[in-house]
Amino acid sequence: MADLRIDSRMKVKTLKANFKKAFGATLRVYTTATCKVMADNEAVLGQLMGNAKGGEATFGSNLRVGNFEKKITELYGIGVQVANSADTKLSDNEITLAAAGKE
Repeated sequence: MADLRIDSRMKVKTLKANFKKAFGATLRVYTTATCKVMADNEAVLGQLMGNAKGGEATFGSNLRVGNFEKKITELYGIGVQVANSADTKLSDNEITLAAAGKE
């Protein structure tokens, strides 16, 4: 099973690449929890966080998509959405991150 480690010093493009490598799915990263504006790939998570807790976190492949998205918002104050590997549709919140990469 793959794990994904995130910390607030990570660039958005690194987060997206590491997510794809760990789970095979695509991660869409937004500047706020409302998922309206896509984050710049060169931005550092810490720059986007505002007053969020931040820090370091590790996520496993058996975590459900909805729980992962919620946890990222709680920790980093940003919005994320998990999409299939081709980035053509969003993954169901009830499937695991591992299953999202196989869609």
